[in-house]
Amino acid sequence: MINFGPISNVIGVLLLIVGGMMLTAIPFSLYHRSGDIAPLLISAVITILAGALSWFYKFRSGAQVNKREGYLIVALGWLSMVTFGALPYVLSGVLPHPVDAFFETVSGMTTTGASVLTDIESVPRGILFWRSLTQWLGGMGIIVLTVAIFPLLGFGGIELFVAEAPGPTSDKLHPRIQVTAKRLWLLYVSLTAMLCLLLWAEGMTFYEAINHALTTMATGGFSTRNASIAAFPNPLMQYTLILFMFLAGTNYSMIYYMTRHKWKRVWNNEEFKVYLGLVLLLAIAITPVVMHHSAQDLERSFRDTLFQLVSLITTTGYVSADYTSWGTPVLIVCVALLFLGASAGSTAGGIKIIRHIVFFKNSLNELKKLLHPQAVIPLKLNGQPVATRIAIHILVFLLLYLSTFFAGTLIVSIMGLDFETAIGAVATSLGNVGPGIGQVGPTDNFAWLPQNVKFVLSLLMLLGRLELFTLLVIFTPSFWRLN
Repeated sequence: MINFGPISNVIGVLLLIVGGMMLTAIPFSLYHRSGDIAPLLISAVITILAGALSWFYKFRSGAQVNKREGYLIVALGWLSMVTFGALPYVLSGVLPHPVDAFFETVSGMTTTGASVLTDIESVPRGILFWRSLTQWLGGMGIIVLTVAIFPLLGFGGIELFVAEAPGPTSDKLHPRIQVTAKRLWLLYVSLTAMLCLLLWAEGMTFYEAINHALTTMATGGFSTRNASIAAFPNPLMQYTLILFMFLAGTNYSMIYYMTRHKWKRVWNNEEFKVYLGLVLLLAIAITPVVMHHSAQDLERSFRDTLFQLVSLITTTGYVSADYTSWGTPVLIVCVALLFLGASAGSTAGGIKIIRHIVFFKNSLNELKKLLHPQAVIPLKLNGQPVATRIAIHILVFLLLYLSTFFAGTLIVSIMGLDFETAIGAVATSLGNVGPGIGQVGPTDNFAWLPQNVKFVLSLLMLLGRLELFTLLVIFTPSFWRLN
């Protein structure tokens, strides 16, 4: 029997956090005199009141959250957050249509970075800060933040952490789940603050620096400029963003080990080695092609190549150059990166590199078994055997991911999108990347899409961010059975 009391309590806490975070945008509105204090304040008050009512509904300290309730909390929690998070856009008139506001908020919370705003620089400063903050909150997962404060509320948070954590990873920073969540957030906040100070020192205004720090560490890609990072041609600034995008796409367990100088443990991690090697290999291979197509010098071509590769593989979605103009072979590589994703245990979206590694290792083992049918060939990762159930789970995930992609492409094609744009829109939404191909490429946005297409893409963003199973399991008959 599902206990809706703790579900309501936890969603209430989430809404209280979201409402409180809305208030942090008001100082920027006051300083810049952007005239958006009222919509931000009203939105915050509505969200906080709704959160308080939900929190106190059948409140009982010490309530246990089982697996089914954990999945419901994550699904309903995200739906509640994006619904109330859209209020500032609607009440300010920036995005008066509810579907547009919902799309922008889902894109923010899921760190996708796809936008329906046609003139970002004209958006009031407070609303624009809230837009960046939605990505930062969604980056590490606000559910994980709630897990970190659960001891104060008397709830156990392991089921929420399992449902929310991005990607399969066995690394533990601490045996207690609350301590792990706190350490993850401490790293997240520290790296965000460090990047903000660096960008400020390198020439951005403090407002632009804090916005880009929030969206970089979230691998979100929302910018304060219409031209995205292309508006900041400073090489040092772009290399700084490359480094921090790469870190944001790294398993946070590895970053923690880096801070503890446990370099051997980092280098022995197969996913990290593939992640680093793939970025460097592709950058070296593609740079001469970019030089040929853009007629730029070596350094600029390498920087543009490396920036776009890291931006795509980490699903950040920042744009420093139009990669669709670099020729068909490079475009094919960029489309493939939409399906790759960075490391598990990072803020990045996508399938994740670790799943690809397990898939290819498992495929290689099957080929070996054709030659040696009686041989027992274990599937290993980082020198440790991979449980059969995990391998099967990953194979099912890959099949389900591709099936969702094809189904989504078919649906939006029926709704009127051309084939190339449909592929680009669905791939970038499901992978939480941002820019795609076709008419939703790096120099375009999503404002022109029909409202029904935007709604479908919003659902795909949520599916991708919660890694499919968390949402889809709710629609299975067995989920609602009493036993």
